[in-house]
Amino acid sequence: MTGTDRSATPQPVERQLWLARHGETDWSRSGQHTSRTDLPLTEIGRTQAMALGARLRDRPFALVLTSPLMRAADTARIAGFGDVLAVDDDLREWDYGEFEGRKTDEIRVQFPGWSIWRGPWPGGETIDQVAARADRVVARVRAIDGDVLAFSHGHLLRVLAARWLGHEPEAGDMLALSTGSISVLGWEREEPVIERWNETCT
Repeated sequence: MTGTDRSATPQPVERQLWLARHGETDWSRSGQHTSRTDLPLTEIGRTQAMALGARLRDRPFALVLTSPLMRAADTARIAGFGDVLAVDDDLREWDYGEFEGRKTDEIRVQFPGWSIWRGPWPGGETIDQVAARADRVVARVRAIDGDVLAFSHGHLLRVLAARWLGHEPEAGDMLALSTGSISVLGWEREEPVIERWNETCT
């Protein structure tokens, strides 16, 4: 017999990874790059977190992960997952280094045409370093017997989605993500896919 017998090849278990971007902060509203600065949610952000909770209330998860940063962890707690949260440091937002707190237009005065996806990243993480963290999250999730929910940040989640699909991390530039949104990564047979993207709950 020629060819490969696909039935004899172990196929991935078709579990889902649900992604929740944290609720609004003052800097997410203004467009300032926010990584290690530990900002609280705005009132709108808290409302978004409650809406996430209502959307997810009846959904069972084998594991619920959160970034250690306040805006993500508080979103998870307000959404009703405080009793089951596990902190994963790999879910922290991209470290923007010297660009922390700055807007893209301001950065482009110094670096014309700058994009977080192309760099440079003075004093911060390179895109490959962020992708390495995302890869560790993907590996952890795929080893879990059940669906996983992760509360995290815009750029990190966009890189994570690109890596789930097997693409280069730069592919995350095509995946805009709103605060207080839900996305779902899953499978179509043996192929990793995006099942839902950027569904806002308010």
